[in-house]
Amino acid sequence: MGLREEKKRATRTAIADVALGLFLERGFDRVTVADVARAVPVSVNTVFNYFPTKEDLFFDRQDEVVQRLPAAIRARAAGESVAAAARRAFLAEIDREDPTLGLQPGIAEFWRVIDESPALQARLRHLRDRTESALAEALRAVTGTGADDPMPRVAAALLAAADATLHAEVRRRVRAGDDPTSIRDHLRQMAGLTFDAVERGLPI
Repeated sequence: MGLREEKKRATRTAIADVALGLFLERGFDRVTVADVARAVPVSVNTVFNYFPTKEDLFFDRQDEVVQRLPAAIRARAAGESVAAAARRAFLAEIDREDPTLGLQPGIAEFWRVIDESPALQARLRHLRDRTESALAEALRAVTGTGADDPMPRVAAALLAAADATLHAEVRRRVRAGDDPTSIRDHLRQMAGLTFDAVERGLPI
């Protein structure tokens, strides 16, 4: 990475970090893009150059989140089912305490802000739709199915729903104040049951 790219990445990270701090302090709907720009400090146009919408400021890792499942499917081992690949990827996220899982210290405030904002809840649903679409494309590519074959879309819907259910359980337990270790143990058990059920229903 060149110096220019490093500077751009550092600026993007600084903007996102400041924005998240303001959102956690005041709530998403009570913070404007101008507030973020003043606090960095950069121009409003600079903020929009990096983040097209205010929701993008909050979900600054959304592309990484959307590509989690498609990446797991593309990296599946020979003979491994898509459900097994998704299960393996999810368990690996638990083991390495991946930030996208949402179990890091202080994360309860992150979920609180989402729960208080209809705009963020709508964006979260949009991210799930994007994940499902990207997953369907990955499944179609790895299975070589034609454009009129519905199975990749069906499989994507089931896998995305399973994944969303597991992450919703994280959110529910974090908001309830459960201990992160107990949440991880529960998630391992729940992931086994969830992906077993999906695998029994999918022929790929």
